[in-house]
Amino acid sequence: MKKVLFVVTSHDTLGNTGKKTGVWIEEFAAPYYHLSDAGIKIDISSPKGGRPPIDPMSEEEQFQTEDTKRFYLDKELQESFSNTLLLSKVSQDNYDAVFYPGGHGPLWDLAEDKHSIALIESFNAHNKWIGAVCHGPAALKNVMGADGIPLVKGRKVNGFSNTEEQEFKSTDIVPFSTEDMLKAHGGLYSKADNWKEYAVEDYPLITGQNPASSRLVAQKLLEKIS
Repeated sequence: MKKVLFVVTSHDTLGNTGKKTGVWIEEFAAPYYHLSDAGIKIDISSPKGGRPPIDPMSEEEQFQTEDTKRFYLDKELQESFSNTLLLSKVSQDNYDAVFYPGGHGPLWDLAEDKHSIALIESFNAHNKWIGAVCHGPAALKNVMGADGIPLVKGRKVNGFSNTEEQEFKSTDIVPFSTEDMLKAHGGLYSKADNWKEYAVEDYPLITGQNPASSRLVAQKLLEKIS
């Protein structure tokens, strides 16, 4: 059986706004069910282990999908989501690919987390696919290839766009722009219109732009590991 590791944020504070953030739940649920319904075994990990925070805005009615509704009623998944594995204890040895959902949280923790950085570098070193969506690609910020240069350099990449960040009114809140970071590290960044489904692949990376792109990244990932 093929196995994929999901890595989610443990960070729950949206800068100094006093508001909460965390995992954008559609970006977790849509890929999870696309892969698990295809017979893929999924483990979930996070920097702090235990139950990760969910971005409260992602739980608002306007952002609900069939996948998110299914998530809230799925007792088995709720159990594993509430008991995520400690990121420092997981290894690429046990998995065929890794996937990073977004939400703003990764900008603060996964972008700088030494265990996450080492994990992605290990997946790359063992020729395994790395998927990420929306702010998930923030986790690539400090990841280097075997040659010591940024993993994204010279590769087609994608992530939450500056215009989407502006529309979200979070440009002055986030510690860095996902789009600008990918470009600054030599990534060949491209994007679609705001909130439209869009993902690109350039081995070993599959990256998607926004919540609407979550399932597309999972589809591409499934194709690669199947």
